[in-house]
Amino acid sequence: MSCRPPIRLTNTLAIVPGLACSDSLVACLAVCLVLAGPAQALAQAPQPPVPVVLDRVVAVVNNQTILSSDLDDEIRLSVLDPGRAGLGVLTRKRALEQLIARALIQQQIRQEDAQAAAPTQAEVDARLADIRKELPACVRQNCASEAGWKAFLATHGLTPERVDTYLRYRVEILRFIEQRFRQGIQISPQQIETYYHNTLLPQYSAGEAIPSLSKVAPRIEEILLQQQVNLLFDEWLQNLRKQGEIEVLDPALETPETLGAGGEGSQ
Repeated sequence: MSCRPPIRLTNTLAIVPGLACSDSLVACLAVCLVLAGPAQALAQAPQPPVPVVLDRVVAVVNNQTILSSDLDDEIRLSVLDPGRAGLGVLTRKRALEQLIARALIQQQIRQEDAQAAAPTQAEVDARLADIRKELPACVRQNCASEAGWKAFLATHGLTPERVDTYLRYRVEILRFIEQRFRQGIQISPQQIETYYHNTLLPQYSAGEAIPSLSKVAPRIEEILLQQQVNLLFDEWLQNLRKQGEIEVLDPALETPETLGAGGEGSQ
């Protein structure tokens, strides 16, 4: 803003009673500075920073939150799952399903007997040793050696501490399932024989050496036990989903399982 002759500032100076530019040029300049000050201050005021989203909640399971970063973590860790060999990259939808199931199981473990299911460090170390020696992705990078294992972790954005925590969760859940569902299951000799004749024998081609029933009976019993455990576990987990409060906050991550879950997620 610039000062002009008093006759041109009549309207402006009217807001300052008792002051006229005819008094002095200095007074006129003072008014100009006062009036210009607020506008300059506004122009120079720092703008509020634009918020940056570092993470976000994608689901809530009985008041336990699952973050977007948890999905990323689960996808990275999926390379350690032997059951995913040849299945490609884990999707975010499937990762969320796994995290919801794990949250439900771990909540149940805490309610029942957390100490009974807690694995020892030796059990976790043994599981890690098996992965480093047998997992196909690990074998290709020579994970049995320390250098190969470090390279494998770096390639997949993992740390030894995170892997240890992940394996501890898995061993804990497997132990809980064994304790809760395996006890009381009985496999009859008739079931073993039926599996031998109807399932095992057809897998052998003509001329191949076929093992005797007595030799493979223990292994068949183990397979049948695991099938029964899986059935009981799946039914139990479905009930947990229906009874729990599960809400998926990101519509892009909804699946038939989450849509059919209990609580707000089913609405």
